[in-house]
Amino acid sequence: KTTLTHILFGMPHITTSGGYQGTVRFNGKVEVFKSPRQALNAGIGLVHQDFSLIPGFTAAENIMLNREPLRPNLGAEIMGPRLSTLRRDVMAERANRAAARLGVNIEPDTVAETMPVGHRQFTEIAREIDRDNMKLLILDEPTAALTETEADMLLDALRMLARRDIAIIFVSHRLKEVVRLADRVAVLRDGVITKDMVNHSLKVMDIASWIVGRREAEEPAPERVKRKRKGEALKVSGLAVEMPGEAVWDVSFTVRKGEVFGIGGLSGQGKLGIPNGVMGRYPARGEVWINGAALPLGNTRAALDAGIAFVSEDRRGVGLLLEENIAWNIAFAAMQIKGRCLKPYLGGLLRLRDEKVMGNLARKYIKKLGIKCAGPEQKARELSGGNQQKLCLAGAFALEPKLLFVAEPTRGIDVGAKELVLNTLRAYNREHGAAMVVVSSELGELRALCDRVAIAREGRIAGILGPDAPLEAFGRLITGEKT
Repeated sequence: KTTLTHILFGMPHITTSGGYQGTVRFNGKVEVFKSPRQALNAGIGLVHQDFSLIPGFTAAENIMLNREPLRPNLGAEIMGPRLSTLRRDVMAERANRAAARLGVNIEPDTVAETMPVGHRQFTEIAREIDRDNMKLLILDEPTAALTETEADMLLDALRMLARRDIAIIFVSHRLKEVVRLADRVAVLRDGVITKDMVNHSLKVMDIASWIVGRREAEEPAPERVKRKRKGEALKVSGLAVEMPGEAVWDVSFTVRKGEVFGIGGLSGQGKLGIPNGVMGRYPARGEVWINGAALPLGNTRAALDAGIAFVSEDRRGVGLLLEENIAWNIAFAAMQIKGRCLKPYLGGLLRLRDEKVMGNLARKYIKKLGIKCAGPEQKARELSGGNQQKLCLAGAFALEPKLLFVAEPTRGIDVGAKELVLNTLRAYNREHGAAMVVVSSELGELRALCDRVAIAREGRIAGILGPDAPLEAFGRLITGEKT
């Protein structure tokens, strides 16, 4: 969904990464926006999922950015308009007017970085609706950071804007809000619009079933290895994690030794915050035990030393050393944490990396995981998305973990590569008996892979079901609907 909004708004990375196929027709005219300025000039505004305010600017300065009313003076007449002064009284008046259209009161002189989260979101929207030629407003998860009251205010304001002939694309995982606001509802799954329906009397459960996919419920899950699972590999109690966009408020669950435990749910509901908090990537509080031993939170090294490995949802930003070769990527964590692939010198006083051992380790996993590459010396950035994901798994497997966290294992890879990655996880669990916690937005994958599946909603665990539970039961947990 976010990629689609970026195409409509002409975000530069769309062009630099190969562009897109198909046609965008706006106001009856085929358009190819190559920059946000072109989209803005045509009358399209975008409120991003992540805040794009300038922290040190006031509300008025952010709302009027690049459209500031200027007061000419002698210096400007001599040296040009860059020496004009700002008409701050007009800026404040327009900022107040834009905020009033949203039903909120934001002081024009308030600096963005000191604002509450809700006011930042309203300031972003006010910036867009203040434009004189606004025809289409795109909002990507606009209520994710808002309280329920603030969200209600925003929905009322959007209805009012729609009555003034501003078209609105409202991207959200909060299905109750979608049902309340939208005239039409389209569902994107795996990059394809699977439903596009007029909202006469749609119910939240209808949309939930389209999101998770009916077909997944009808496909039989592969046979699982049935064995007694004794003892707790992981126990989490009262976990709270301050991960932006994926905050966790109060999560408790246990994972048995040898179990594959899934965590699903919609984006922004906290499922990604759980592994990132346990691994010390974001501030966290609560209690975590690994094989009965307490794990200090906020300490990534302690988590790794305790036998936990983590395959991040951000393989390019966190999971890989893109400019290094395959051998280095596979061996790096094992070298740092376990002291492997190191050769002693001077009676053990000095240890340097052993290129031969690293190469052998890389070839082992290249063969085992079917990584398509030119060899251990090929750079990670040159691999396809699916092979990069398998490379991340290889680096985690090289640690020989007692517990493996895997976040969004198939995000951004093709269907064939998805099945290979899932089979790799199944094989590792079967051969090594390691407990796994798999976090994914793909409910079908979790049901096919896991022994139990927990659903995260609003920073908590809404419930835990067996993989063979009816799809409707998962839908109720995802949406919070009782019936």
